[in-house]
Amino acid sequence: MKVLILIGSASDRSIMAKAEAELAAFGVDYRLQVRSAHRTPTETVAAVQEAEADGCQVFICGAGMAAHLAGAVAAHTSKPVIGVPISSGALGGTDALYSTVMMPPGMPVATVAIDGSRNAALLAIQILALNDPDLTKKLCQMRREAAEKVLAA
Repeated sequence: MKVLILIGSASDRSIMAKAEAELAAFGVDYRLQVRSAHRTPTETVAAVQEAEADGCQVFICGAGMAAHLAGAVAAHTSKPVIGVPISSGALGGTDALYSTVMMPPGMPVATVAIDGSRNAALLAIQILALNDPDLTKKLCQMRREAAEKVLAA
């Protein structure tokens, strides 16, 4: 397994479906688990440790509201962590965005847009492509096709 997607609750899965689809399209081995930084902190740490033992290279964390999941994961790994703030609650995801992006010095979390799970997957794929020529080729092809669509319009 190369990527572990963690979500704060089962209701976040619909937002993270784009990340799952992108990883699958690129042939990246991933797993998705529901873990909460607040309600299941011990199980969250165990999931990080188990994923690293299974060869995980990148973590993607999607959570709404207080959205401390990505930070909690970053505190327990030296691997890249990508946070996806999920729109929910009265603030429409801005609370999750601030919670995800405002990490203390020395504890970085790469953060994508609110509900930006597709970009989170693509960023994870770019990270993995640093050591995988096949993924690099697939990324380049995807970008060529995107450019062709723009130019054809």
